[in-house]
Amino acid sequence: MSDLEKAARDAVDAQANSEQVALILAVLQAQQLAQQPPPPAPAAAPAGGAAKWIGIGVGGSVFLVAFALSAVAVAISAVALTICVLVLRSIWQDIQRGR
Repeated sequence: MSDLEKAARDAVDAQANSEQVALILAVLQAQQLAQQPPPPAPAAAPAGGAAKWIGIGVGGSVFLVAFALSAVAVAISAVALTICVLVLRSIWQDIQRGR
């Protein structure tokens, strides 16, 4: 048998061994994946979500009531100031006419 034939046979054997080694590695990896425990379930949402929204609703309502009362106070002040200005204007006109 010549060296060339021996080298060709060794190359064929090496290729067959490489395919067997790759197949064995694939089987071992599949077994490892099958033996791993399943991933843990996602954590549950924290409790107290409803209480947070109730607090926001109450706080928002209090804020809006305070804003409404301040708007009413500004309106009353504007009316009172208008009445005072009209009365003072009337008095000033009476003084200018000499009454």
